[in-house]
Amino acid sequence: MPVTRKFRATILSRAESDPVFRRQMLIEAVNELLAGDLEAGKAMLRDYINATITFQGLAKKLKKSDKSVHRMLGPRGNPRAGNIVEIIKILQSYERVKLRVEAHKAAA
Repeated sequence: MPVTRKFRATILSRAESDPVFRRQMLIEAVNELLAGDLEAGKAMLRDYINATITFQGLAKKLKKSDKSVHRMLGPRGNPRAGNIVEIIKILQSYERVKLRVEAHKAAA
């Protein structure tokens, strides 16, 4: 089911005003990537980027065009691992957090 414009605007508005929510958006995006769901992870990263650094700001830090970054994280994009790692590094710096992996036993 597609996300409505109103829902997206609500999420972006909350991300701008609630730092805990904003950080959780980043954490969930990275968790989806680590779980192997590239499509969901990219979609969540797009929402986080739109609510924070913007694609133009991220592209400048990556030394790439914003069009290239949009394509990379778009529904048909297939970013290289190095690009994803660099994006996460920049977003951590922007958010002033350091993400870490914590192991849990898989559900049976």
